[in-house]
Amino acid sequence: MSYESAIARMFALGHELAQPPSHKFDLAHMRVLLEAVEHPEKKFPSVLIAGTNGKGSTAATLASILVASGYKTGLYTSPHLVRINERIRINGAAIGDNEFALIHDLVDRTAERLVTESELPWHPSFFEMLTAIAFEYFARERIDIAVLEVGMGGRLDATNVVEPRLSVIADIALDHQNFLGETLTEIAREKVGILRPHTPVVTLPQTPEANDVIGNSILELDAKAISAVPYVPPVSPNSAQYLVPSSQEKAGYVSRYPLQVLGKEITIETPLVGRHQLRNLALAIAAAEELSHAQFPAITAATIETGIRLTRWRGRFQVLPVTADHPEVVFDVAHNPAGAWALRSTLSTAYEERQPVFVFGAMRDKAIREIAEILFPLADRVIATHVESPRAATVAEIREAASRVTVDIDEAPDVPGALAQARAVAGTRGLVVVTGSIYIVGEAMRTLGVRIE
Repeated sequence: MSYESAIARMFALGHELAQPPSHKFDLAHMRVLLEAVEHPEKKFPSVLIAGTNGKGSTAATLASILVASGYKTGLYTSPHLVRINERIRINGAAIGDNEFALIHDLVDRTAERLVTESELPWHPSFFEMLTAIAFEYFARERIDIAVLEVGMGGRLDATNVVEPRLSVIADIALDHQNFLGETLTEIAREKVGILRPHTPVVTLPQTPEANDVIGNSILELDAKAISAVPYVPPVSPNSAQYLVPSSQEKAGYVSRYPLQVLGKEITIETPLVGRHQLRNLALAIAAAEELSHAQFPAITAATIETGIRLTRWRGRFQVLPVTADHPEVVFDVAHNPAGAWALRSTLSTAYEERQPVFVFGAMRDKAIREIAEILFPLADRVIATHVESPRAATVAEIREAASRVTVDIDEAPDVPGALAQARAVAGTRGLVVVTGSIYIVGEAMRTLGVRIE
């Protein structure tokens, strides 16, 4: 089967969040599939990271630290910006097209056989298939460790079939309520489903509701609680003290500050900027330190410093510098209210008095009204658009959701058109911010020729 055919078959399964009501999430089905391909998930140690916001940044940073420490490291994340291959990486390099097609063929044929023999009630979902492909690829490549970002929730997520050496709980907020529950308490219960008895779990203080669930789960499981608080730098009301122009790029910022790690002072310099990223970074550092005491002794203060500096996690306050053809552009995936607040805070710090033009689009199932009311007051103008997806909100729906915000909202039929309008409005001295959905950000980056790898 060709790569193109494999991708077409994957997307024919439907979107990962479009599970038919009769097809309930069930880890037993995932285990049947993995048993049939000889349990690749058991052939490498892993770290499992759950949360609502920040789990991808935490995973990318921890994986970069492990690579800098000399370990062959798998990284599994979701969703992707442009190509599905981005989700499955070893030492930063995405799975090749040929490898993807070959492993997809194995997993797909196995799944069809299991359905035919009534071992499975239906074909595995998009996300279950992709997770099995990632596990098989990592096993074949004999990685030293995998860093796995939970797709959604935790308790019933396909990644939760592994027995992690370490679990991490990133910040929990309201998102995917139709799947996970309407309250922070209900959502937190899903997230802590990745915890294991007597196994380390790294976390930070959160909302009282989340803290109660996390704390009680740790006690019930007799898990080893590891606080990342020592690795969060003190943040003043104005965190601009940590935000400095990047010396590596023509434009953009890094966060830079000293920190005591493994008994030594190092300089933290990360391209993942914003007050919220200080927490994600702390989680990754605490996880790395715990791993250094447990079978990964090559992790040192120096490799932590290097790994953080070399972290690449595209589309998270990523800056495209001004050119003769376009103004400065910021790409940021702010797809829920917590992410919108984080973007607003970072924009206010990095671009104090500049009014950006927003290119905005979102999925219909997101809290568009709340996101708009947080972000749009910053804007000089908003260009509303959408990608080709049955889940995408129409421009009319975005206008309706933002009806209480007094800002000019123009519309564009697609992302390239929206970018053209935004660039015309902003001029070469202005600022364009592309945000709302990872798919909008990915399409904008592809349109402007931004390198994803």
